[in-house]
Amino acid sequence: MGSTLDNLRILLADDHAVVRMGFRLLLEGAGAKVVGEADSGEVAVSRFLALKPDALVMDVSMPGIGGITALERLRAHAPEARVLMLSAHEDAQIPSRALKAGATGYLSKRAEPQEFIRAVGQVARGKRYLDPELAPQLALAQLGGTSDPLEALTEKEFAVFIQLAQGRSVSEVASSHNLSPSTVGTHLYHIKQKLNASNAAELTLIAVRSGLIEV
Repeated sequence: MGSTLDNLRILLADDHAVVRMGFRLLLEGAGAKVVGEADSGEVAVSRFLALKPDALVMDVSMPGIGGITALERLRAHAPEARVLMLSAHEDAQIPSRALKAGATGYLSKRAEPQEFIRAVGQVARGKRYLDPELAPQLALAQLGGTSDPLEALTEKEFAVFIQLAQGRSVSEVASSHNLSPSTVGTHLYHIKQKLNASNAAELTLIAVRSGLIEV
């Protein structure tokens, strides 16, 4: 694989230590320098802001705020951040969300090692990257050919949905988003209508099924 990533500084975020180790070996073997690791979205954001790497390689499904919300939070602080999102799920809905939230690239965890190296290289140099396996599905999703109910949620509803699905209360979600509890209640009403869910447990089930949170 040669020295395709020479001197690029990379931050890894995945809640599985073995996965991070595998990524580290691949990246360092290709000449990159792994400057830090994170096992949650919150840690990924703070490490990125402290270390200012060329790219962040981050899993979508992690404990805490999760990869997509971490990406949104990071882009709010560092709009220039280059982020390659990874997921074990093949659902076109997740890359679509990740790209909308500001990811520079998206890759399935089932990709070959050389494809992973290529993706990191492109993203670290500021070029867009999309998993070739997912591109056709994603194009269909963008054309409205997806029946995924999550597509119906607005960005604010989606952020509220993720937190409620993780078991946070309406008042906790309200304080973390600087909203009033009644506003969060309104969002919750619309989320339940759109997702055809009657309670918080069903929201959690939908989020887990979509690969957006781990339980």
